Amino acid sequence: MFRLCAVRLKIRTFLTCNLQASHVTGAETRYAYSLTRMELQDFFIEQYDTGDDGMPTKSKKNQAAQRASEFGKGTAPARSIGHPVFGQPESTADPTTFHIKHASDGQAYKAIDALNKAHKLHPLPFPAPRGGVEPRLTYEAILGGNSDTLKKITQSGQLVFHATGDCGSISGPQTQNLVVDKMVSDFTETDPKEVPKFNFLLGDIVYSFGEAQYYYDQFYEPYRNYNAPILAVAGNHDGMVSPLAHAISLNAYLRNFCAETFVVTPEAGGLSRTAQIQPGVFFTFEAPFVRILALYSNTLEDPGVIADDTIGHSQIDFLRAALKRVKAEKYLGALIFADHHPPYTISQHGWSVDLLQQIDTVCNEIGVWPHAFLSGHAHSYQRFTRTRTADGTEIPYVVCGNGGHNVQRITASGTPVLRTPQIIQAAKGNVDQVVFENYDDQDYGYLRLVVTATQLRIEYHPATDGPQAKTPNDHVTVDLATRKLTHFIANDHGRPQAARDIRKLRKSK
Repeated sequence: MFRLCAVRLKIRTFLTCNLQASHVTGAETRYAYSLTRMELQDFFIEQYDTGDDGMPTKSKKNQAAQRASEFGKGTAPARSIGHPVFGQPESTADPTTFHIKHASDGQAYKAIDALNKAHKLHPLPFPAPRGGVEPRLTYEAILGGNSDTLKKITQSGQLVFHATGDCGSISGPQTQNLVVDKMVSDFTETDPKEVPKFNFLLGDIVYSFGEAQYYYDQFYEPYRNYNAPILAVAGNHDGMVSPLAHAISLNAYLRNFCAETFVVTPEAGGLSRTAQIQPGVFFTFEAPFVRILALYSNTLEDPGVIADDTIGHSQIDFLRAALKRVKAEKYLGALIFADHHPPYTISQHGWSVDLLQQIDTVCNEIGVWPHAFLSGHAHSYQRFTRTRTADGTEIPYVVCGNGGHNVQRITASGTPVLRTPQIIQAAKGNVDQVVFENYDDQDYGYLRLVVTATQLRIEYHPATDGPQAKTPNDHVTVDLATRKLTHFIANDHGRPQAARDIRKLRKSK
């Protein structure tokens, strides 16, 4: 009885619609996810029994049971609003606790380990994206057709955006607060062209199995003050299915990042952010000065897989079509590949050798290579430079998997600390040299990318620097024409003119 009273109080406090209505609100969903189906059913039965609609008791019970079932499955309908919404209208203080305590996944991982030892884990199939062989999404589309913003970016000559991966925390909101608060501080700029225009997450948004009930705590609430679009490649934890659950791979990810229209999903829990409208798990994203090819490296812990006999070769076809178009159009902007599993890494994870070979094969075939490759998965920041033996061009491979979930040391306890830079793969024959340039396995952090008509700059910012620091701890710049690492052409934010004005003023006195 006491528990039912608590249930009544919890739902009534946050209820924002008539329970007889045909839709289920985000507020209901957010708090109801933490209740059992029977508790919900008891509550809804009570509500329908006290109504005056004349419905027979049996019908009321059936309707209440269906209502409770919707909550339990996370299938409450989304609310269509027809235009994109990003951050909340007003900033709010950081949460100190989760609304739903993350349950232990110990038994699920024991079952996964047993399946892995028996070689029974395989990549999982995924729905074909909308849009044919090369699904495309534009920056203008995710803004709801706002061409004015596009023109301003183009006229400014520069685009800035964020990226980070492995953001979902299961222990509490503190680490994600740290990262997102630091990101949000980048919106405070004297020069508008320095303000980030979107965030491109590198997978593992929600742990441990991409469950719908954790989307509010691990995605929506941490980014409630982030007033820009957020896109995301799916990580292995976004697509993994617990052996102890009857779930569909990628179900919540697709609902919250691959919606067909601008809707507020139940997972948003009463917040304003609309679901992203990505066409699927792989796609081309086009923004001023940059084109990002997003790939899905599937559900295995290691290695990443983009194509095999189980999941098919649609991503190889996509990559080939996208690169052919780059070549045919003589595209001169920055070309970035993004996925979750890194081709190169120094960590508990291994290299995704076959994934890289498949990508290299297509790049060689078409004659088009990326200017940079972004990944997550390893819970740290790592930067590598690959120097292609064929032509001497240099490609940064950047891992940023310290977005909020459990930063991990890259070396085992008691072993020597690695010094960088150092060669981790020597050039030999057709094998390219790979240099491990820099890393941070102590802090949470993110990438800030700056793209102009001639250069791509990738900055790494540790969150522990706080909002008062705007100097990156690591950075690399690629010349888009020569595809060589170079020095960044800095912006003039008015300091020289201000100094001249001060000197002139002093002389006049």
